[in-house]
Amino acid sequence: MEAQVPVIWKTIIFTAVSTIMSNIIPVDLSAFATNPAYLSTLFPTNVTTPSAINLLAYDESFASVIGENATARQLYNLDWEAFHEAGVYNKDTNKIYVTSNWAKDLNNPINVTVIDLANNYSISSTRYAGVAEANGATSYFPPGTQTNSSTPPRVLYCDEGDFHNYSALVSVDPVTGSATPLVTNYLGRNFSSINDARQHPVTGDIWFTDADYGYFQHFRPTPTIPKQVYRFSPSTGEIAVVADSFNQCNGLEFSPDLKTLYVSDTGAVNFDRNLTRPATIYAFDISADHKRLSRRRTFAFADNGFPDGIHADTEGNVWAGCGDGVHVWNPEGTLIGKVWIGVESNNFAFLPGKVLVFSNSQLWVVENVKAVGREVGKDFGV
Repeated sequence: MEAQVPVIWKTIIFTAVSTIMSNIIPVDLSAFATNPAYLSTLFPTNVTTPSAINLLAYDESFASVIGENATARQLYNLDWEAFHEAGVYNKDTNKIYVTSNWAKDLNNPINVTVIDLANNYSISSTRYAGVAEANGATSYFPPGTQTNSSTPPRVLYCDEGDFHNYSALVSVDPVTGSATPLVTNYLGRNFSSINDARQHPVTGDIWFTDADYGYFQHFRPTPTIPKQVYRFSPSTGEIAVVADSFNQCNGLEFSPDLKTLYVSDTGAVNFDRNLTRPATIYAFDISADHKRLSRRRTFAFADNGFPDGIHADTEGNVWAGCGDGVHVWNPEGTLIGKVWIGVESNNFAFLPGKVLVFSNSQLWVVENVKAVGREVGKDFGV
């Protein structure tokens, strides 16, 4: 595919605004156990006009993870859903790249929202020729650069595809806008809607999930392949199925020691929402050669919504965007706290000392954060 200049859809001159600040609120689990409405006794939970953000400690260890002095605020509340998935940092531009939500219009494809960290979180929007409907994304070292200490120069988008374009992993240079597909099929069979991806920091392989959300949202044909997790080698072209038997596999993440892969199943939502279906994070052991998975087990279940984007911190805690914000579990799978916003968060991004939380129309920031994202050192060069 030839290099393409980004197609600008909308340029926004918005600058960030502050609303409600928050300190850590302890949750009394004994009181909660007998009162389903317990949270409403701690703070207002009306979400018709979401502007409140609270840090809830379900375990006393949460303060040491999030940081004793952590505060939080809302940056944006827009009339369109600019902040949905991805959230990848690029050092060359000093910007974060977030994908918008599907606008239910084939003539209005998903765009990329660009957050300028050097300009008080100001935002603009773009599209890339060669990317049809982007969803998840990750920073990407092309083959031959994996051992380079510089920041990954490209963003790897999970392109869900449409009725004319295959679902694919597409590598984009955010500086020039050039887009290159890495894989568009599993040995001749088209994916359904590639959802999220991570690059293994040792092997350079891309691990990714394939779900049916393009079909559920009526911009992809009827699926013809199971919901599975794949491992793809950009250097050799090898592709392998490493896990199956999901309702809808979605977010995935490596533990900091690279011995565990976490995969979320968001089957609770497809054409409709049915909370008797999975809203679960599963853990798998990764083989010593970094190629296979074994010992699938339930790691955590989201009490609100479903766990979508997943990231780990350097201490092994697992963070996931869920139905009322970002939930945080310790390495044993115990819920220790939430970044509560009262509305659905599909993903978020670690920055040095901060976390950006995406909830479609809203963007939030938690500051003075002690936890360090697993990929922060590599992505930010710190």
